[in-house]
Amino acid sequence: MAYPIRNNTDQTASGYIHEPVFNGVYLFIGSDAAAKETQLKKIKQESLPKELQDFNLDTLYAKEITLKDIQERFLAIPLKSSKRIIVIKDAHSLDEASRDFFLSYSKKPHKQLVLVLDFEYYDYKDKLIKGISPHARTLRFKETVNPDTFALSRQIELRKTDISLRLLNQLLKNGEAPERILGGLRYSWEKHGVEGSAARRKLKLILGCDIEIKTGRIPPAFALEKLVVSLCGFV
Repeated sequence: MAYPIRNNTDQTASGYIHEPVFNGVYLFIGSDAAAKETQLKKIKQESLPKELQDFNLDTLYAKEITLKDIQERFLAIPLKSSKRIIVIKDAHSLDEASRDFFLSYSKKPHKQLVLVLDFEYYDYKDKLIKGISPHARTLRFKETVNPDTFALSRQIELRKTDISLRLLNQLLKNGEAPERILGGLRYSWEKHGVEGSAARRKLKLILGCDIEIKTGRIPPAFALEKLVVSLCGFV
């Protein structure tokens, strides 16, 4: 199921009273592929004649395209229709030039084009999402929570080994550098002010992991897994 997110500058106790005029740009955010496909089907039905949908729909994957590819598709003329639809999958993987293009485009969109930028998860640091949101209709779908090192640290403190390892693997899958994960764990630990022998033992484990990563003695992911298991069993 999709949930529309409106501009929240004007609110009442019962909801929102202001929403930007829709300009043909959608943000899909979430990992529920089936629900996204259902919503896209509705957009196609609203925008294109049924018999011409396949001819006026382009689905592009961010990792496989360049700005030139995108611009070429944007210049295409609708076939026997007043509109075309362009869907950008995995939009979080767009390169910088393409991101700048979409940020500029969202402020002055083409009337004959419906654009769907499809993100797997919401990242509050993503300047593309933040920049386009005021000019787009945002639909939120069920999504996998994007973890951070603070969430990982909390699960380690609770000694939840299985959950901690899953969070670690998700961080690595999301492209987080092993060194940054290690630094985040150390910062979180120091922030809580652990002292005495417990602090020294934790520091020894973290420094040992750091050496293993920097020397390449073992793969970084394995070094971090060892560290997480050790910290979860820490007494």
